[in-house]
Amino acid sequence: MEKQSIAVLGLGQFGRSLAEGLYDLGMDVLVADHDEELIADFAGKSTVAIRADLSEEDEIKALGLQSMDMVIVAMSTDLAASILCVSVAKELGVPFVMAKASTARRASILRRVGADRIIDPEKESGIRTAHVLASPNILEFFDVDENLCLIEMPVQPDWLGKSLHELDLRRRRGFNVIAVRRAPEAWAFVDPEKPLKEEETLLVAMEKKALRAVQ
Repeated sequence: MEKQSIAVLGLGQFGRSLAEGLYDLGMDVLVADHDEELIADFAGKSTVAIRADLSEEDEIKALGLQSMDMVIVAMSTDLAASILCVSVAKELGVPFVMAKASTARRASILRRVGADRIIDPEKESGIRTAHVLASPNILEFFDVDENLCLIEMPVQPDWLGKSLHELDLRRRRGFNVIAVRRAPEAWAFVDPEKPLKEEETLLVAMEKKALRAVQ
């Protein structure tokens, strides 16, 4: 994974978990929030932690966002501050700005001021949980866009001992197997000629219309 410079603005529950996760993945992470205690706590959980009033344009500009590959506006209660942060980031030339929004109206407003992507963590978590609960064959679900998704699934009983080349899942089922993992090993690319084993988990890309075939 290429190392990126990412700013997380707002250290609520979502912002904190996101910033820590990105930092653990080796990203250069700048965090900013008005709460001095949170900023002090993140001194060892981020590359740079800055106390800033994110409702003030001058303080946002002083963060140096123009050097970031991505800015994530993680506030949920202060819409005016979110709008200002998105606007300033785009004015400074940040190539990708993501903003948190909990309602369709807020999402629409943030898109209008320049947000490249809107995220609703609670909604996305609910959708992911629904898919996991609905099928024992879906271990994890990741939404890509309106059409595509990624799922983690176990090797099916009738696939055991057969290779992906033999199974031809892409043509027959619309499943594109892109990686395989045998716990506790890391994910790895799949050898299409290697027989699948019961203890393996597959990472599969598919169109959402093919999800019913996984039930």
